[in-house]
Amino acid sequence: MENGRTAATSVAIALPVTRRALAGETLRRGLEPPASPIKRVALIGNALPRRCGIATFTADLQRALVEADPSVHVGVVAMNDPGQTYAYPQTVECEINEAEPQDYRRAARYINGGAYDVVSLQHEFGIFGGPSGEFIVPLLRRLDPPVVTTLHTVLEEPSAEQRAVLGQIVSASAKVVVMAEQGRVLLKDRYGVSEQKIEVIPHGIPDMTFAEPEAAKAAQGFAGRSVILTFGLLSPNKGIEVMIDAMPAILAQRPDAVYVVLGATHPHLVRRHGEAYRESLMARAQALGLGDKVVFLDQFVDQPTLLGFIAMADVYVTPYLTEAQMTSGTLAFSFGLGKAVVSTPYWHARELLSDGRGVLVPFGDAAALGREIGALLTDHDRRSAMRRRAYATSRAMTWARTGARYLKAFERARVQTLARKVS
Repeated sequence: MENGRTAATSVAIALPVTRRALAGETLRRGLEPPASPIKRVALIGNALPRRCGIATFTADLQRALVEADPSVHVGVVAMNDPGQTYAYPQTVECEINEAEPQDYRRAARYINGGAYDVVSLQHEFGIFGGPSGEFIVPLLRRLDPPVVTTLHTVLEEPSAEQRAVLGQIVSASAKVVVMAEQGRVLLKDRYGVSEQKIEVIPHGIPDMTFAEPEAAKAAQGFAGRSVILTFGLLSPNKGIEVMIDAMPAILAQRPDAVYVVLGATHPHLVRRHGEAYRESLMARAQALGLGDKVVFLDQFVDQPTLLGFIAMADVYVTPYLTEAQMTSGTLAFSFGLGKAVVSTPYWHARELLSDGRGVLVPFGDAAALGREIGALLTDHDRRSAMRRRAYATSRAMTWARTGARYLKAFERARVQTLARKVS
């Protein structure tokens, strides 16, 4: 490993000189700097087996980049939450303990010595140390390669501290990626980010064939049932209690319906409160006399298992409680598998489910959830048409295409950064 790092460092010394000379020559001739392929990417974010959506996204993006171009090397710099260690795969080359400033400096030295062409940062509030995650800023400023930051959340009403930290992250980035048009609008209008710096790349999805749910239902033990599904880490902002309250109205229309809640409780919630939230949801279902009509599967599953569960759903539901949800991986996956989706109108859902590709209901409205899901479960033709529209639209979101779009964004960032250096 040490020999590999030494060789990488020697390449880093030679390549920038050559690229700078070429870029300078083309600029003098009034031409665009020459594009050269991205070959080494450092990917900073949470990493599996840490249990969170960012970790899953990081793993999926790493695979997508390599599948888009097998010659690309992607090394992961993994964020560790306080007091936690993980048995990472070999793709993780460096670790940062969230609360340790010296780890950020060490990671910057590692990246600068690794001949990386670009750094891809996965940003979410709460995964970096310091007030509003400010510990990541000095790392970014120390980096030699250009930074492309994916913003998994863009707050419409940030605190002064959050706005200041995000502004510094954007300033240190050659490009910022958002996964929905609303993200572009907020960055321009609320944060003053230039249009040239923003890239919109949808959340990636597995490329699965369109299929009816019966075989998957049988495989998961739900044959003969009308299956409603929610999956993801449990936390109070997901609105599961609203969906439980909607079940009596659904059962009045489809007595065979079952609501399956797949997912472990969020680790941060478990550390603070144990399983009190899950237990409150189970008690709520019991109090409504729902019995086996609401099934909790306390599991954090791998992707093949997850796709098997999604495949069995007749209706997928995201009853989130607030509008400010810029992206939802669970929504993207279910939409991409051609599921009929009923959701509250958070930002990502409003964009993805428009034009008849899904159904939107008001926040916190159990009556509307019950009415719309019941109507879909009793109208096969409408449900099937909705599924096919969703599936057709989602073909542009497959991870293969997402990986290719990220590589193009990386190359634009590298070329623009190089051009600024030689101008």
